Amino acid sequence: MRAAFSGLCLALIGALLVSGGTAPAGSETAPASGGGSDRSRVAAVRVAAAGDVACRPGEEPTRTTCRQPATARLIRRLDVAKVLALGDLQYEDGSNAGFLRSYDASWGDFKDRTLPVPGNHEYKTSGARGYYRYFGDTTVPTPGYSVVTVGAWKLYLLNSNCDEIDCVAERGWFDAAMAADPSECTAMVMHHPRYSSGLEHGSDASLAPFWKIAYAHHVDLALAGHDHDYERFAPMDAHRHVRARRGITSFVVGTGGKSLYHRGSRAAGTRYFRADKFGVLLLTLREGAFSWRFRTISGTARDAGSRACR
Repeated sequence: MRAAFSGLCLALIGALLVSGGTAPAGSETAPASGGGSDRSRVAAVRVAAAGDVACRPGEEPTRTTCRQPATARLIRRLDVAKVLALGDLQYEDGSNAGFLRSYDASWGDFKDRTLPVPGNHEYKTSGARGYYRYFGDTTVPTPGYSVVTVGAWKLYLLNSNCDEIDCVAERGWFDAAMAADPSECTAMVMHHPRYSSGLEHGSDASLAPFWKIAYAHHVDLALAGHDHDYERFAPMDAHRHVRARRGITSFVVGTGGKSLYHRGSRAAGTRYFRADKFGVLLLTLREGAFSWRFRTISGTARDAGSRACR
């Protein structure tokens, strides 16, 4: 993909294409292909995902707030190759000082393997400068979107703060990038969810144009935060319709530590919801498929399943 649009992730991201030798942390060695073929298989990769993470510096953890140290400990136990940080990573204003004093003290342990997207709280500091500075991009303003390869997957890291950046240009890039370099398995990652049953925010119809493009290019998986809960949706199109065969499986994972919200009206297509546990979504990205399991800070496995890529 065009390097001009990869500002944030140039310093953060390497492709995890494994073709022999010792598998890295967070990967699983794929079995050899059958029929006597010597075609190399790409190793499965374990990824943790959550957003809405760190309280302001100095705020002490309680049972229902500021649990980012606990979710960080969980991620360390899961031994993942990558961490998808789904925005609103440092409350309340995403300042660089806040990142250094709070976020860095917990989730900073895996900064070198983190793939972040900006949330609305990052933009409470002008241009999200604190966020970009912390994650190593000193070119401001920056569009904040890019594409990376993780194992056999393409991950599109998108900026859903369309009141702060030119999302028309971003959608043009998104469409062109997928057309130019299609992948069997693709995910899109952003802060704001197209679909959500959360009381505090809920579904965001303004994201339908992103989803329309993603659906046309057979994107398999969508990840977001914003509502501080965990929710999984049936495979959907951009317009609130369940599409069992062609739809995009989406998750809201706003359980990274800051606080927990409440359930509102049931959104179309919702299949699992809970707003009483902090935790992370553990994904295993394989050739042709993915599996998921929501892990709470106590280590309990909750919602789980798998799906083939489209």
